[in-house]
Amino acid sequence: MSFFVISALRAVVEMLGCCLIGQATLHVLAGQRRASNPIYQLFDLITTPPRRLVAFILPGATNRTIGLASFVILLLLWLGLALARKFI
Repeated sequence: MSFFVISALRAVVEMLGCCLIGQATLHVLAGQRRASNPIYQLFDLITTPPRRLVAFILPGATNRTIGLASFVILLLLWLGLALARKFI
């Protein structure tokens, strides 16, 4: 049972990380027109909870810093869940 829970959490964290990468890529490619891009809006909707949590933890941080910190935290969480899955 715990193996399934860890695997499911790892999949969710992986999906959030991939959405952050996609959002950053569209930010670079679309520029100012990214707000009207429906894929960017979908990525923004999906990544809002982790970015809000990081914004709460790091008050006064810029959007770029919040996005980067969110990705680093998700990466570390993903690696930690991989280790937990291996040893459980």
